[in-house]
Amino acid sequence: MTTHVDRKLEELGLALPEAAAPVAAYVPVVEANGLLHVSGQIPFKDGALMTGRLGEDRDLAFGAEAAQRCALMLVAQIKKYLDGDLSRVERIVKLGVFINSAADFTDHPKVANGASELMQALFGDAGRHARSAVGVPALPLGVAVEIDAIVQIR
Repeated sequence: MTTHVDRKLEELGLALPEAAAPVAAYVPVVEANGLLHVSGQIPFKDGALMTGRLGEDRDLAFGAEAAQRCALMLVAQIKKYLDGDLSRVERIVKLGVFINSAADFTDHPKVANGASELMQALFGDAGRHARSAVGVPALPLGVAVEIDAIVQIR
């Protein structure tokens, strides 16, 4: 089944990764009252983790790309949970963006835009969402960004 999202990914020259298996005691997606709560997803590029700290050893462009790759993994998890039917996505409700950053780094919203802009490109108005963009001193496995989501489905 090819959806609008699949066509848009192709237009953008992007592909969804294989939905990553959990690395600890949690599940990737929980559905409650028509909302999918998607566990935090981390960024991979060419099969490797995107690690580092923004404002220290990584720049804004790296962070925005890492956020975009987290968003791709979120969509992959949603697609897997929905048995491939992304047309059931009614709204991306909220993204929680966690950025591994130096104490004086303040461009968190610009990093988070890497994910937000992709969600809007893929889902149109339904991809416009509420968001938090928070700097933290460390993330699992040393990744630069981790993003979780709340998604309304039909």
